Amino acid sequence: MFTAASPRLSRRCSVALLGASLCGVSVLSWAAPPTLRVLTHASFDVPKPLLDEFEKTAGVKLSIVKAGDAGEMLNKLILTRANPIADVVYGIDNALAGKALAAEVLAPYAGPAATAPSAASLPSPLVPVDFGYVTLNADKVWFAKKGLALPTTLQDLTLPAYKNLLVVQHPATSSPGMAFLQASIAGLGEEQAFKWWGALRANGVKVVKGWTEAYYTEFTRNGGTRPIVVSYATSPAAEVFYSKEKITEPPTASLNLAGGVFRQVEGVGLVKGGNQRDAALKFVDFMRSDPVQQALQTDMWMFPADATVPRVAALRFAQEPASFDTPGAQDIAGKNAQWVQGWIQVVLK
Repeated sequence: MFTAASPRLSRRCSVALLGASLCGVSVLSWAAPPTLRVLTHASFDVPKPLLDEFEKTAGVKLSIVKAGDAGEMLNKLILTRANPIADVVYGIDNALAGKALAAEVLAPYAGPAATAPSAASLPSPLVPVDFGYVTLNADKVWFAKKGLALPTTLQDLTLPAYKNLLVVQHPATSSPGMAFLQASIAGLGEEQAFKWWGALRANGVKVVKGWTEAYYTEFTRNGGTRPIVVSYATSPAAEVFYSKEKITEPPTASLNLAGGVFRQVEGVGLVKGGNQRDAALKFVDFMRSDPVQQALQTDMWMFPADATVPRVAALRFAQEPASFDTPGAQDIAGKNAQWVQGWIQVVLK
């Protein structure tokens, strides 16, 4: 029976305890940083060096989840609001803001970006990040080969000459699809808009889930069969920018038809019930920082919300429409669900 430890045993225990202490310090020093969960639409694209720098300065690891088109993204956020899947969300726009506010999935934001000068606006607590114009784009090369004139009005698209030429996105799953529906209602009036959509159905309009499928699968520029697509006013500039050949003018054109142009404003916001609130606040401000505002012009092909940030040279091929049709915020908030259901009845059933 031992009544006291020997000096050797005491030294061994001390060394063991010291080792455990040092190991504990080592574990703490090398512990993984907390994760900031960022929910975005599929088109989110911020350069990796900027994201890496944010992680370093904010002391977090970014987990960026791309959840399809913006409509799909918001639906997922709503369905998981009891147990939020994100801390911050980017990509909710003015076509979807009313739905997001009604679902109460966003938390208040009162950081510096809330009062910063902006060229575009969104209802609080969303902070505008960028804006663009949803409009019809046409494959000029296809039309030239066919000897067919580009349409000049929305009504032209219901004529036999343009049968089976248009692809649009479903407004329940796509923010451009929602925006285009809203533009038609604001431009034509609700009753006439749904009559026009009915005529489009009779003339072979194709409906797909989101912008990526419409532009990169169905559009003739990318091997599809539809030479007219709902896209953006910046799309022709992107065609020049990414072209393998050295072209001096876009092969596509933004039609900017009356009743067919929507000014889209995308924003970033805090998710209600999310974690890592300090880092989430920093991410909101990060999306309004000069480097991000500069980069998004040719990474996401949108105009910067910060009016003081210069436009990049590539956007000279992006014609800003002289006019656009956007319903009022009150109408969007109060009638949007009704409009979508009406659209489904007219176009799909």
